[in-house]
Amino acid sequence: MSFVILLQSVGLHSDDLVQIDEFIEHAKFHSEQYGDNVLVFISKHYGELKAAHEREHQEEKKDHEQLPFQHHCHLSSIVAYTNNPLDSELETPIITEFKATHFFYQAPFSSSHTKGLLQPPRHS
Repeated sequence: MSFVILLQSVGLHSDDLVQIDEFIEHAKFHSEQYGDNVLVFISKHYGELKAAHEREHQEEKKDHEQLPFQHHCHLSSIVAYTNNPLDSELETPIITEFKATHFFYQAPFSSSHTKGLLQPPRHS
């Protein structure tokens, strides 16, 4: 699923992947017929030479329609702001501070300290 989302975010669709073989066949045709390398082929079908190539070679129009990456995606979003007249009826919640403390300090106490068991050594 992540791969599909990645492809669609870049602008690739599943039908583009299916049409890769038409891309390769048409590139081979251009290489044999016109002597075009891959960069010239891409420029003629997707770049700055596209308009001139389509005008000069109307007989290849059917082949050009089968090439991948020929779709155009448009993204638009509409933002709507509405004024809600019922806002005055809504009340904001009152937040009260609750400061009950359940923790306190108690000095350590042990009966061992009072009996003298833990006294430092003395010189006798």
